[in-house]
Amino acid sequence: MENLIDKELLEFKVEAYHDGKFEEVTHKDLKGKWAIFFFYPADFTFVCPTELADLQDYYEELKSMDCEVYSVSCDSHFVHKAWADTSETIGKIKYPMLADPTGKLADFFGILVKDTFQALRGTFIIDPHGKVKAYEVHDMGIGRNAEELVRKVAAAQFVAKHGNEVCPAKWKPGEDTLIPSLDLVGKI
Repeated sequence: MENLIDKELLEFKVEAYHDGKFEEVTHKDLKGKWAIFFFYPADFTFVCPTELADLQDYYEELKSMDCEVYSVSCDSHFVHKAWADTSETIGKIKYPMLADPTGKLADFFGILVKDTFQALRGTFIIDPHGKVKAYEVHDMGIGRNAEELVRKVAAAQFVAKHGNEVCPAKWKPGEDTLIPSLDLVGKI
């Protein structure tokens, strides 16, 4: 897998199921705000709905941070709608569910499993300039933690705003940061 940090998002246009409607989402919709691409293997599965529900629990907080969430699978927008119509858990999702039936997005991020034509569990934080600032990739059976994702977005936003300061492990907004300098070498 190639390093994706600071890689600029490709131009794309996909269909999405969002808040009871179908809509088109393009790379242009991301410009000027933070975004999360939250890939999962497939609709109508087992770990996926637990992750999407967990992410929904933090959606309003992420929106208040000027960050849009896009869940993505290689299923069509029609399948997303059918899943939302039949699953109480998925029916509560308020963020856009992107359809990537060609695998173009999953392939760009390097997480498309071609044998099964599914995406690994990949999470990508994109800055307002369309560049990847953080990401993690999990195997199919390992669920993610949305609370930690919120913390990572906050840290990425802090570093973007305060370029001379960095966020230590487990940092949360309001806690002390570090200013890299010769004085700190060997003292932490």
